[in-house]
Amino acid sequence: MNKDLIGSLAWAGGILAVALGGTAARQMGYVDNDTLTRVVIGMNGLMIAWFGNRMPKAFVPSILARRVHRVGGWSLVLSGLLYAGFWAFAPFQIAVIGGCAAVLAGMAVTIGYCLVLRAKAKTA
Repeated sequence: MNKDLIGSLAWAGGILAVALGGTAARQMGYVDNDTLTRVVIGMNGLMIAWFGNRMPKAFVPSILARRVHRVGGWSLVLSGLLYAGFWAFAPFQIAVIGGCAAVLAGMAVTIGYCLVLRAKAKTA
């Protein structure tokens, strides 16, 4: 089985396990609903950061593609950590807005960099 697929399935299983375990803990009164929501959604940010960290390590033959992977990886790592940080420390409304803005900004940086490289390649 592909190594990337195993990692992705491990993340999916881990998030499901935390969600199910947290639900059981909430029903027993150990954890409140707010904390459980923050933990499960914050794990999504950590997963984004993990995928961003893996991105530049994938081999691609083109130098331009390697540059995109490097910039995209950094932007995903930073936006994923910001997303998780918002969900860990900010009030809910700010966490929703700030977390979504962080991920969208990371995507915008990657797409913008791709467009800049494409424009440079056309002129060269």
